[in-house]
Amino acid sequence: MSRAPLQASRACCSWSGGKDSCLALYRAVRAGLCVDTLFTMFDETGERSRSHAISPDVLRDQASALGRSLVIARASWGDYERVFVESLRALRAKGHEIAVFGDIDLDAHRAWEERVAAAAGMTAHLPLWGEPRRALVEELLDAGFRAVVVCVNGRWLDQSFAGRELDRAFLADLPPGVDPCGENGEFHTFVYDGPLFERPARFRRTTIDCHRAGVDGEVTYFYQSLALGSRG
Repeated sequence: MSRAPLQASRACCSWSGGKDSCLALYRAVRAGLCVDTLFTMFDETGERSRSHAISPDVLRDQASALGRSLVIARASWGDYERVFVESLRALRAKGHEIAVFGDIDLDAHRAWEERVAAAAGMTAHLPLWGEPRRALVEELLDAGFRAVVVCVNGRWLDQSFAGRELDRAFLADLPPGVDPCGENGEFHTFVYDGPLFERPARFRRTTIDCHRAGVDGEVTYFYQSLALGSRG
């Protein structure tokens, strides 16, 4: 079941650092869950988070700004699920009964999350599930969250979108067919201020890096690198 009862003593949140996981955390807390731990998967090196490519020091400062602990696990794509389940089991042993996820409407993602949570003896809770994508990003902005775009997929967006603020001007500039939530992988974000934050997360934009993926390098990703420090 994706909508778990909210009587659990503790919960963790599968954490990308971006808008969907942040809004899921916000809703879960407002619904009464005690979400004291954020859980993030990194690549094998431990130098960057999966998909969003955020460094551990920046994510730790973000978690500190949110008043929550951060648990990091490293994995290749080949052993991702095994490591994910092992990490959830460790959290379950510490009293976490619910795992919060920020997915919206992709059935395969929901099925995977429910499976790995069950394997760890936990219940998956998806606070955003089934709601209109545009309405969710509008809710995030209306609530006062602030975010920067840290990755764009060159199939849909050019490099100029990387590093921009996630705001209504950004949404207005999206080409036709690009989802405003980036739910199809068009872009990823890093939330640095808003409700739940005790202070803004500390970061500064550095370089925009180009990475090619796919069998023949046919997909280009543009990453806005972030370093710990003042935005100036």
